[in-house]
Amino acid sequence: MRLTSLDVFRGIAIASMILVNNPGSWNHVYPLLKHAEWHGYTPTDLVFPSFLFIVGVAMTFSMSKYLPENRNLEENISPKIYLRILRRCLILFLLGLLLNGYPNYDLANIRIMGVLQRISLAYGLSAITILHLSRKQIWGLSIGLLIGYAVVMQLIPVPNSGVVNLTPEGNFAAYLDRLILGEHHLLGGGKYDPEGLLSTLPAVVTVLIGYLTGNWLKKQPINSQTSLNLVIIGLCNIIVGHLWGLIFPINKSLWTSSYVLVTAGWALVLLAACYELIEVRQQQKWGFPFEVMGLNSIFLFVASGFVARILIYTKIPQNGESISLKTWIYQNGFVSWAGEMNGSLAFAIATVLVWWVVLYGMYQKRWFIKV
Repeated sequence: MRLTSLDVFRGIAIASMILVNNPGSWNHVYPLLKHAEWHGYTPTDLVFPSFLFIVGVAMTFSMSKYLPENRNLEENISPKIYLRILRRCLILFLLGLLLNGYPNYDLANIRIMGVLQRISLAYGLSAITILHLSRKQIWGLSIGLLIGYAVVMQLIPVPNSGVVNLTPEGNFAAYLDRLILGEHHLLGGGKYDPEGLLSTLPAVVTVLIGYLTGNWLKKQPINSQTSLNLVIIGLCNIIVGHLWGLIFPINKSLWTSSYVLVTAGWALVLLAACYELIEVRQQQKWGFPFEVMGLNSIFLFVASGFVARILIYTKIPQNGESISLKTWIYQNGFVSWAGEMNGSLAFAIATVLVWWVVLYGMYQKRWFIKV
């Protein structure tokens, strides 16, 4: 079984990633296309957790025959399955390091964590969990991780400071990242990393919620009631997440427990919309452009990341000074007719469209690059 609506949703998520990651200028970005500065969230903060949620839903189908309910519990899982999981994790992690290090690859200061690294770890930990635990056990583990993470972040003081807080520099997750990874290996050589180690654990829950959703979804009839049920569950998650956020603030960089629930809720609502239009009402034409991008999502993320870096690090002369090729294109191709703010947005939209053309060519040739 394959859900076209899931491919479309994945395409929407990856297209949104490319859009928000590639403005013409970071000094000219509309607020809705920025991440929240710290606590709170914007539509942009829904993109990455939606992708992780989709990873979980897809695992329901890709790992179906290995799940506990579909095999004899006394039957050993083939080592090839673990090797396949390990291989995928290593490839994703290494691709993330290659992106982080470009173009100098200064190993003494390279950022170790990142988006692909988080996908790698969250996928790997979730896959092992799914192979060995029943649905009820996964529910229990997920709830335990969210509560446990909240307790650690809000009750355990950072050693040598005796203080408990959720500031960028003072939170417990940031302390662990500095202790284990070292400041030189954090984002920008700073005090914390938004894709750090401890905050990867609640990100695993995001994947597991996706898995539990997919597991439920494949047993449901394809009708509007199923879509409505997804919406109801999603809205419940959003409400509970906001209520929890009064105590443990919604925060993407910390991937707080409230953030997990709120973003999973929105992912459920968006999946319900795609499911209703494509699977139930068979209105598939509108989703085709996104399906094209969703079928090669990891390739798109990596390739677009390298091209963006090449445009930034390639310098050309202009008016007696050296500017990046990206700045030259932005100023001469977009600012000249759209202004700085709209030109920055137009640059991002053009980036998405160019990559869509590339992905459509790959789709026509049936080139689907899987990791």
